[in-house]
Amino acid sequence: MAIVRNDPFRDLLTLQDQLFRTFDSAYRGRQQEEQTMTATWSPLVDIYEDADGITLKAELPEVDAKDVEILVEGNTLTLRGERKLEKSEERNNYHRIERVYGTFSRSFTLPSTVDLEHITAESKDGVLKVFLPKKAETKPRQIKVQVDTARASQSAPVSKQ
Repeated sequence: MAIVRNDPFRDLLTLQDQLFRTFDSAYRGRQQEEQTMTATWSPLVDIYEDADGITLKAELPEVDAKDVEILVEGNTLTLRGERKLEKSEERNNYHRIERVYGTFSRSFTLPSTVDLEHITAESKDGVLKVFLPKKAETKPRQIKVQVDTARASQSAPVSKQ
């Protein structure tokens, strides 16, 4: 005879999952799907920093770079644009539409170390890359230690042969 462990939480989660799946199709009608299809969405963004500046990468699939607006106001960087459904008249032929279309807007607070005059942006393969360079005075600098050669030669031991 095999010993079977009873896990009431696993059973509860399975029951909850079945319940949600049952009511999901009835609750989400066709009307709600059309609303979410043209709702506001937020593109995913990665932000990383190195010694030269901050790089922001935003995923903007099927968004033309000409339709993206990048604004800097004070210490806030804002990305705005719109992803459009290509052929809205063929909407009835779709079996399922899960991606969200419509306008987007993302805002980021910039640190005081950013040189606002030299921000650059480029778009490639559906990824918008915004480079925010650091001000020259905030970049780390390496300082070389000067050695006094006259003093160093005087204190060097003299070898006798």
